[in-house]
Amino acid sequence: MDTDELDPLKKKLVKKDLSRMSVGDLKEYIADLKAEITRAEGAIATKDKARSGAESFFKS
Repeated sequence: MDTDELDPLKKKLVKKDLSRMSVGDLKEYIADLKAEITRAEGAIATKDKARSGAESFFKS
């Protein structure tokens, strides 16, 4: 079982204190956020394909 399945469905984003982070840390943080966005977009694409397939199956 993937531990992501154990996370609550809606979790509030914990905002970091950016003023205490160095430029390098901020760039790393942005890269991490972009990677997470890409992962979420991939999950959306997968779910859209599944839904589209199911809709076309039941329309036939």
